[in-house]
Amino acid sequence: MLHRAINQAIVQAFADEGLETRFTDSRTLSISSQPADVFVDVSDWYVHVYDVLADCDVDELPMIAANIARGFAQEIRTQAGQGQALEQPAAVDIEHLLETEALRVRIYPEAELAEVPGLRDSLLTRQLAPGLMETVVIDLPDAIMPLNRWDIGSRTEDQLFGAALHASVNREPHYTEALQVQNVPIMAIGETHRYIGSHVHVLKRHLGPAPHGALVSFPLPEYLLVHEIGSVELTAAMEAMRSASRTLVSGGEKALTSQLYWWRPGTYEQLPEWDALACGAVPDLRLVGVKEDEEVDTRERSITFLAADTMEPVDLRVRDHGRLA
Repeated sequence: MLHRAINQAIVQAFADEGLETRFTDSRTLSISSQPADVFVDVSDWYVHVYDVLADCDVDELPMIAANIARGFAQEIRTQAGQGQALEQPAAVDIEHLLETEALRVRIYPEAELAEVPGLRDSLLTRQLAPGLMETVVIDLPDAIMPLNRWDIGSRTEDQLFGAALHASVNREPHYTEALQVQNVPIMAIGETHRYIGSHVHVLKRHLGPAPHGALVSFPLPEYLLVHEIGSVELTAAMEAMRSASRTLVSGGEKALTSQLYWWRPGTYEQLPEWDALACGAVPDLRLVGVKEDEEVDTRERSITFLAADTMEPVDLRVRDHGRLA
């Protein structure tokens, strides 16, 4: 398990600094020191290490742990030499982060956050769609650090999500590209940073009214794929979106999911943009998908809907365009 590997790396890193340590539980590290042992809640370190690992190889874990241990060991020696009691690192200055617009929103697979016991509860995170979580992070010059719930001060979670989403879509660059995949038009929203998924909160900017909504996919942190539901046969659109998503997932790093969602515009999109971003709600994103058999004669293909919500966009399209596929 990854959390065990992180614990082992932290213990070894402190040993390399000449300090004997042990974990008394999953989140508390006991450090042998004079005049008394020091007990440290390592939740902040754990979250930081885990997120840094999202952007590098697990082989770099010893180096990451060593950097943590080196700095904390120096703090122990300095404070011990001054006869001071060891203090925890200073808390996050949430007001400064808001003033400098340093907060962003990053999307993670729900299963990834569930790998570490207690991680999801400790972070400022919420459900975006089935299988996907969005998390407020601090955008540092050389790292991305998730924001802990206990660091939000007097601010509400909705305020912080609103500020982080606003900065993600307005302060970070992005591009849109019109693609044709299997003769299906797909819009790619992308950039090199990891906050592009936040644009699902402002799809009205990119699509306009979109009365039937759109198919969307989050293959990589740097890409959001969108197909507005309209004149193209829906099963063909789903297959093209699924193909494009799978290609990105298989060829990219830190993939999210090739799952397709139906973006269903509603009350969220009717709000003024800033009000929507800070209202505590998220866009209506529903699982959709089809499974086709392997018949050579595609005119006889059998279609199985993988989620009940797939039927609603199907019915809407059939109503307006006369046929499904």
